[in-house]
Amino acid sequence: MIGLVLAAGAGTRYGQPKAGVVLDGQRLVDRAVGVLRAGGAQPVLVVLGARVLDVPDAQVVVNEAWQSGMGSSLAAGLAACAATEATSVVVTLVDQPGLTPAVIEAVADPSPQALVAATYDGRRGHPVVLGRDHWSGAAASAVGDRGARDYLAAHREVTRYVEVAHLGSDVDLDVPADADRAASAPAGQSC
Repeated sequence: MIGLVLAAGAGTRYGQPKAGVVLDGQRLVDRAVGVLRAGGAQPVLVVLGARVLDVPDAQVVVNEAWQSGMGSSLAAGLAACAATEATSVVVTLVDQPGLTPAVIEAVADPSPQALVAATYDGRRGHPVVLGRDHWSGAAASAVGDRGARDYLAAHREVTRYVEVAHLGSDVDLDVPADADRAASAPAGQSC
């Protein structure tokens, strides 16, 4: 299972691209890569766009169309995944500091038919796992700021939902004040 971090946005509400934001002494992008690797995803790809950084331990994929939204980042990432021999990909967002390796392990599924979504107290969130059989369909449905959401909704009957609130937090960093919430939420607590 390959790992994919979507980190191409400008972070306009945050005031800067979130990939380079430092939280607790570590860039968010490096933390996301480390969590995916510790959870068993190998290799890890990071989709960047608004700001392109060097990311140790990951392959950087540049989304030239990053301004069109997260959908183009998912499509660019899945295209890069298709060049590997991976049978599935676990997809997450760069701005989720409460994500843990245990969450990655809980949703992991190496099957090419896999469709898995994490839930936090019943709310669907990230990460999601897409088996290779679904990559082209998920990429085609990813438009604007919508990644795999519509694709998963259209395939609800075959999507496996895994409750992970006891393993990590789904808090995301939309504005700088969210960093304070993230720092105060222990791992395994949903904000």
